[in-house]
Amino acid sequence: MSLVDTISNHKIIAVIRHAEEATILPILSALNEGGVKAVEITAETPQVAKLIEKAALEFKGEMLIGAGTVLDPETARTVLLAGAQFIVSPTVNPETIKLTNRYGILNISGALTPTEILTAYESGTDMVKVFPADVFGPGYIKNLQGPLGHIPVVVTGGVTIDNMNDFIRNGSKAVGIGSNLVNPARLKTEADYEELKNIAAAYRKKVNELSS
Repeated sequence: MSLVDTISNHKIIAVIRHAEEATILPILSALNEGGVKAVEITAETPQVAKLIEKAALEFKGEMLIGAGTVLDPETARTVLLAGAQFIVSPTVNPETIKLTNRYGILNISGALTPTEILTAYESGTDMVKVFPADVFGPGYIKNLQGPLGHIPVVVTGGVTIDNMNDFIRNGSKAVGIGSNLVNPARLKTEADYEELKNIAAAYRKKVNELSS
């Protein structure tokens, strides 16, 4: 099974911003126990390579560990060498796409307009991240399916437990969810991590309704 298929099956990518070395594993453990099996650790996070390396080693075979907010091929190479299994960018950067293709690593480039989405795909990205998705809503994703239905898209930006299934029903293969799912700054106690696990489980239960 390809990573595109795996992400499409998982449906949920947790976007983790500004985690720390001491918190990244407890965060991932809570998400994993809650049923969220794919995560994106954003590249502006201090010592992101070290965090990805720890995550990739600890959860090898259990979770997909990716890197997000990757703006250039230099950053992409750094996080790939640390163990990132996929790369997510907010924009279309052909050199970053070229590097990930060279290493055989899944690339998800960000775009919004039909022209940008097609450009990203023709440049070699595997999936296109439609961002910010909440600007136009699920109906926009449905409208893209006519001319661009062959391009697998992931939506991020303003995705919540209440609207994520609408995005998926309208054609998104998966959804990226940030602070609505996990906010590292708010995780202080064991009870906070337990709550994170429960929130993750609620998202998983909600998305499972699509196949019921």
